[in-house]
Amino acid sequence: MRYQDAVAVYQKNPKKETLQEQCNLLIAEMTLKEKIHMLSGHPIAQIQKDMIKTGRNYNVHALPAGGCKRLGIPPILFTDGPRGVVMGNSTCFPVSMLRASTFDTELEYRFGKAVAEEAIAQGANYYAGICINLVRNPRWGRTQETYGEDPYLLGEFGAALTKSVQEEGMIACPKHFALNSIEDLRFYVDVHCDDRTLYEVYLPHFKKCIDAGALSIMGAYNRYDEFYCCSNKKLLTDILRKEWGFDGFVMSDFVWGCRDTEQCLRAGLDVEMMFTMQYSAGKIKKCLKKGSIDERHIDRAVRNILGVLIRQIPKIKPRSMDTVGSMEHRGLALEIAEKGMVLLENNGVLPLSKDAKVLVAGPYADDVNVGDHGSSRVYDKNVVTPYQGIRKVFANASLAEGDVAVICVGSNREKEGEYFANTKYSMTEKPKNVGGDRERLRLSSEEVALIKKIKKQGKKVVVVLYSGCAIIVEEWKEYADAILMNYYSGCEGGTALANLLCGNKNFSGKLPFTVAKAEEDYPSIIGVGEKPYVIEYGYYHGYTKLDKENKEPAYPFGYGLSYTSFEMTKQKLQEEDDRFVVTVQVKNTGGRDGVEVVQVYAGSQGAAGGEDRPMKLLKGFQRVELGTGEEKEVRIEIPKEELKFWTPNGWVLDEAYTFYVGSNCRETRIVCS
Repeated sequence: MRYQDAVAVYQKNPKKETLQEQCNLLIAEMTLKEKIHMLSGHPIAQIQKDMIKTGRNYNVHALPAGGCKRLGIPPILFTDGPRGVVMGNSTCFPVSMLRASTFDTELEYRFGKAVAEEAIAQGANYYAGICINLVRNPRWGRTQETYGEDPYLLGEFGAALTKSVQEEGMIACPKHFALNSIEDLRFYVDVHCDDRTLYEVYLPHFKKCIDAGALSIMGAYNRYDEFYCCSNKKLLTDILRKEWGFDGFVMSDFVWGCRDTEQCLRAGLDVEMMFTMQYSAGKIKKCLKKGSIDERHIDRAVRNILGVLIRQIPKIKPRSMDTVGSMEHRGLALEIAEKGMVLLENNGVLPLSKDAKVLVAGPYADDVNVGDHGSSRVYDKNVVTPYQGIRKVFANASLAEGDVAVICVGSNREKEGEYFANTKYSMTEKPKNVGGDRERLRLSSEEVALIKKIKKQGKKVVVVLYSGCAIIVEEWKEYADAILMNYYSGCEGGTALANLLCGNKNFSGKLPFTVAKAEEDYPSIIGVGEKPYVIEYGYYHGYTKLDKENKEPAYPFGYGLSYTSFEMTKQKLQEEDDRFVVTVQVKNTGGRDGVEVVQVYAGSQGAAGGEDRPMKLLKGFQRVELGTGEEKEVRIEIPKEELKFWTPNGWVLDEAYTFYVGSNCRETRIVCS
């Protein structure tokens, strides 16, 4: 009995019972040593080769885990990459947060196809770039890797990416499960929250990816309710498998995710990555000898892995290396950047005339600034900077002078990103320029001074913001004639910026997070006490928190300007068997072609027992392209399952709901109560 025999039998009769039978037959053929080998990563030889050839020590080639040569069982071949494949010199796409700003899941689906092609071409079969952790506070250093503050939006984008990469034969891995929304404290923090908050706020997007067919999931570094996530039975077994019916395998976050051999195996962790530490033969055999685990725990993990390998790996079709960094993929990166950048302010200065004398200024004017240098780093050799892109469109662009200034400011890899400094946590002791959580949400004093100085020179000022998430603008907003969120916009970011500034393309991006007026409007990101630092995740954050507290944001969730204008009329609600349907007429009332994002929110009007509810929650959205004067009817379906709230007795529908439709969470009209 070999792996290919099991594949052949399953493909002839692709039923759950057949799969289990073939997995059991393979397990019966394996020695204990071979089974233990299946449970962890073995990348050291590959890393050593890569270091000699390239000087890079992470994921230059696919990182192997498991496998059994004697029986022909292929290894898991891991690649990272929320903004593109980390291996080799792949296409650097815009970061996940920019992609979320498109509110276009079809575009995310296409991104997934491109990523899968580049991953397969370079030898991977496992993609761990589906980061769906929720943004509680924009200071979190890895906001750039995820899709924002709203569970519904996170779930829709995560599911789209999961489906697309798995259709190509890759194993999709959403991460980091769960409650991972802090970076500096990620190894030490103990997150506490009530079950209602867990189920309604921090888990729905993971479940949506599982429902979309995700065959793997990655555990988080942090603790949840005193137990590390990778040894947390409530998360890995009770919820993931028993409640949600997950039938794939669970992988640990790298190196420090798996802390205890016995606890992790008993809780339901199947694969330790990226090295063999807790799942070594010595430690596992020691646990077997003392009886703290038995061989069924090992067999369970191997069965979970084999079940995925038999179902999925045969679907992979070879891809040529010509696809890596191809013009087609660079074109997709450009399209995403153009659709995702968000126009926050514009007093009429934009779009700029192509013969305008443009000064490109600021620390990132001609800098390659495409995101952090942690596990999500993509080594694209052909990145277009803002100045390079602007020079292609504006013949009179300069780094020294001009009548209008495009000032590129904000964050970079030194100010936010994955955190590697090995020091005792303290905001005052944290080393400089090591990424991690942002020290604050404001521009540096030098950047603010630059904006004010140039404005006082009589120039028009366009501020271009680099960051994974919100930047507070209050102290310098009055000195800017236009402000836009550039995020980390990928290899063609400079080209996209120029096309938008001149009006070749119209802005259509919408914020997937709230920009508050003060940092205090966000939940705390600081843990308290001694290690493990304890933090309480509350029910409210982002737009739900500001709604509840009746505070005005600087820019609300879902906000974004255009060079044209739109109106929504004739809102209507219909109830069908298992869903509500909202229809609305959307008209382009301005002088340019453009795109509006219709957003539907729902609020409870009849909670049982007077239970506290958010004022409104996003439950549907749709991009609609409209020519000048064009009008279209938009139909958005909202399954009743999306409207349920969690109770200790299960998920329930409330007696009544109010539906709102609009262009952001604060500019909405009631459809029907």
